[in-house]
Amino acid sequence: MNPFIIGVGGDKSGAGKTSLVCRLLQSLKGWGAVKCTPTPLYSAVIDDIETLAQKDKDTARFLEAGAEEVIWVQSTKEDLEETLRIAVDRLSHLKGVIVEGNSAIEVLMPDIVIFIFKGESEGLKESAKNTLKMADLVIYKKEPSIKTPANVRKFHIEDKDGYLNYIRGIIDGKA
Repeated sequence: MNPFIIGVGGDKSGAGKTSLVCRLLQSLKGWGAVKCTPTPLYSAVIDDIETLAQKDKDTARFLEAGAEEVIWVQSTKEDLEETLRIAVDRLSHLKGVIVEGNSAIEVLMPDIVIFIFKGESEGLKESAKNTLKMADLVIYKKEPSIKTPANVRKFHIEDKDGYLNYIRGIIDGKA
């Protein structure tokens, strides 16, 4: 059985992806999370709790926010599809999975794609452009200066109730 998957991507490092994943995990009980980190030489699917719970790691923040389980995928571009499938399969018994990372979104094609827009469109990397094209909703700190897909819903980062209710509506089939 495939779990419901939410993908969280963004325009750049530091956009607030991890913070958003934590907000979602606090709101969606019974969910897991996958942190995706690109690597040039090796691939790994890490589910060791001691590694995941290390202070100052995004995976520790996911656990603290209420994730039932967390997996950290480190992967080369060539192995990304396989390593992500392994990770999602390991979490398939949960209500849903939140996956962080633009590359992961391109591979998994989540049920909901959330794009966090922090700043200007200058220097938007290719993976971010692709994720934005797939987005169901854009959460922004500063109004996006670039064109967003016509059907995308936009929410200011401070409108937590707005975007959480919208996401729950999609999950429940009501949006």
